[in-house]
Amino acid sequence: MTKAEKAQYVIDELERLYPETPVPLDHTDPYTLLIAVLLSAQCTDERVNKITPSLFKMANNPFDMVKHSVEEIRAIIRPCGLSPSKSKAIHRLSEILIEKYNGEVPQELDLLEELPGVGHKTASVVVAQSFGIPAFPVDTHIHRLMYRWGFTNGKNVVQTERDAKRLFPEDKWNKLHLQIIFYGREYSPARGWNIEKDYISTKIGRKSEINKLLKA
Repeated sequence: MTKAEKAQYVIDELERLYPETPVPLDHTDPYTLLIAVLLSAQCTDERVNKITPSLFKMANNPFDMVKHSVEEIRAIIRPCGLSPSKSKAIHRLSEILIEKYNGEVPQELDLLEELPGVGHKTASVVVAQSFGIPAFPVDTHIHRLMYRWGFTNGKNVVQTERDAKRLFPEDKWNKLHLQIIFYGREYSPARGWNIEKDYISTKIGRKSEINKLLKA
């Protein structure tokens, strides 16, 4: 198979497995998605979804959020980890949204990345899932699978994103990045990787890595 044929195979298989791609983080609008994605750094989506109902009951928009102290925010989000920095970021970015954007979340990637606690991946998720703007957020699942499938050298997530955007059609990016995440969680986890279960990697992945695992 050529690389283009492998890419099409991945697209076809993931569409078969995951025709629907609900966003894993519970949210109601761009602001609540932004906060949920920020909280998900080094925290599972499941844990974030247990915490955000209480947080968003307290404040689900920047105007209400700034009425509460950093300490109040931290008390709720503590189970997510990194709560000191995350609570400060949530409070300050809410202030900035009010000061600069009338309380609205900007759609521009570079403006989002200027907000406290918002990195490139977080900003990419928001523009893709809230505004439908083509983006390819790369998390650990995507980084791992792009390498296992032989689509990138695996050096860093920046290179992985570039390779993904070159390889896959732009109109597929927003859905495909979620499909890859779902596949990684179900078939190709970082720990306890079962090569027989991960059939896409077996079919198109790096031969040296696959052969090494099969001989183990």
